[in-house]
Amino acid sequence: MTRLAHTFGYQAVDEEEREQRIRRVFVAVARRYDLMNDLLSLGVHRLWKRALVRMAAPAAGQCIVDLAGGTGDVASRMAGADRLVSVCDPSVSMMQAGQLRAHRHVHWMAGTAECMPLASDSVDTVTIAFGIRNVTRIEDALAEVRRVLKPGGRFLCLEFSTPAALLRPLYDFFSFKVIPRLGALIADAPEAYTYLVESIRRFPDQDAFKALIEQAGFADVRWRNLSLGIACIHVGHKAPREAAEDDHGR
Repeated sequence: MTRLAHTFGYQAVDEEEREQRIRRVFVAVARRYDLMNDLLSLGVHRLWKRALVRMAAPAAGQCIVDLAGGTGDVASRMAGADRLVSVCDPSVSMMQAGQLRAHRHVHWMAGTAECMPLASDSVDTVTIAFGIRNVTRIEDALAEVRRVLKPGGRFLCLEFSTPAALLRPLYDFFSFKVIPRLGALIADAPEAYTYLVESIRRFPDQDAFKALIEQAGFADVRWRNLSLGIACIHVGHKAPREAAEDDHGR
């Protein structure tokens, strides 16, 4: 069992088995993934993603990677002819499902959060929306994000989190009773959506995830709740001085 598994109560599942299970989930849901997101969030996930993009503030000349970007809906919101915006995702099925309708200036690459096919210190901004909880090793993924970011670059993570106490009874009912049934009815993938609900419940809360990002070496880490904590955006920076320190240490 990894340290993260021990800390946050993950079952001691072989990492390779977990990775294969996650990939099967996204093959199963790829075709109707965006439709299911609309139904399950009543369209609110679009507002959350817009908030993420506003905070990312994509600009001309930047290199931006949307990690675990799937069908490219977040990357499309950031894309433009004057910048390089790429989706990096291990699921070819998800990317194929999105390529027909994504922004024409979105680029696509196969890669995992723990091993991106990118040079060190090469990316201005890394975003990830509802994907960090599905990586095999969160600590390794955060280290990889920090590796590819330029000094001063930013990491923005939109993820389901721990809602306010007054919402939790209704939220739990909807998550455990409604979502798997809708997954069965619309996407023909009840087991996949049961897994997705379980992954949300196992994910650390706002402060605990902030601590993980800080432990990975990010500076000025902060978070912003959305919809009373149902979702949350965490932001961290790669310190500008790291490049010089790394060169000095070689």
